[in-house]
Order: sequence, then structure tokens, then C-alpha cells
Amino acid sequence: MRLTKLGHSCVRIEHDGTVLVLDPGVFTEAGAVDGADAVLITHEHPDHYHPDHLRATDAPVYTIAAVAAQIRESAPDLAERVTVVGAGEEFAPAGIPVIAVGELHAVIHPELPRFDNSGYLLTLGETTVFHPGDALTGPGRPVDVLLAPVCAPWMKVAEGIDFARSVGAPRNVAIHDRVYSDAGLGIADGHFGRFLGAAGLDYVRLPGGADL
Repeated sequence: MRLTKLGHSCVRIEHDGTVLVLDPGVFTEAGAVDGADAVLITHEHPDHYHPDHLRATDAPVYTIAAVAAQIRESAPDLAERVTVVGAGEEFAPAGIPVIAVGELHAVIHPELPRFDNSGYLLTLGETTVFHPGDALTGPGRPVDVLLAPVCAPWMKVAEGIDFARSVGAPRNVAIHDRVYSDAGLGIADGHFGRFLGAAGLDYVRLPGGADL
């Protein structure tokens, strides 16, 4: 398996010649979907979904009903390629087993409505990878690699650390990292590395375009 960080919450995963791209949004590098066999979108926020990335590929798109509705309204040219998935559903984009996890975005503010959100648990041979989107909802089973949010308007660093520890993945790769300055990310990385390391878990934040 090859995992490439492509800006903020977008990752490209290659396994046995198959390429899945998750959450290409406004902070995602151009070309992220080149060669993609399928694209997965966790929710409708523009840092996770941008129609121009979907227009740059002919790959099928798998996402939740709320995103599909937005696509039908604002990007109808993409609608015929969209498959809607729901919480707990098992599906296989390009033959890769995936389970949709959770239904709601994390609370941004109590006075704001909660958006829909689905994380995705991917099984790539003997390795499982979990992308939670904008939620702190765990997959409820062991995971080899957690794509761990590190900074967000809806999350304290302490909450992100506790979420990663609760999932307990041996390897944690930082995502959702375009919100803080470099100085702030340095502080967050220090805390994640310290607390996850003490729990025997690896933590890394990859620069854009870097592979794992």
C-alpha cells in the first residue's frame, strides 16, 4: 500500500494497481485525482469537496446523500457518477472493501446545525486505513492506520489526541492540518507525538505530496 498526502484532508491510496482518492477539496494540490479509480467524499464542506477535482477525472464518486444533493444542485454534470452510501454500509469502490462509519459532523458550535459526515474504513489487503472526515467517531474495530485530524474549528488538540488514543492505531498520519499556522502546527505535532508516543503509537505529519 502507498498512501500520499495531498493537502489538508485529501489522501491518495494505491493498492495492487488500484487508486482511491479521499476528500479532494480547496486546499488539495492539482492533479490529486489523476489516475483515480474512485473518489470518496466524507461531507460537503469545501475543504473536503470541490467539484473541479471531480471534473478532472472520470472516476465514480462515492459519498453521502447530503453531498449527492449538493452535487445535483450545483454540479449536475457530475451527478450520474455519484453513488450514495449510508452509515454502516459496506461497498467496494474499484474492488476495495470500504465501510461507511458514522453519520454526523463534529459539533462546530451548539447554535449551528450539525452537518452530515461519514468516515470510511478501507481494507487494503492486510492493512486497514480509517479516514474519519470531520468527526471524532471511531470505527469500533482495530485499525492499522488512522488519518488523524490535528487542527480544526470544531476540535481542541486534546480532543484529537484522545480520539487517536481511543482508536489505538499503531500508525497515525495527520490530516486536517491547513487551519493552524506553522507555529501552531509545531505545537500540535509536539503534543500528538508526545502523548501518542507514550501510548506506543506512531505519529507523523507528512508534507504535501509525501508518501507513506
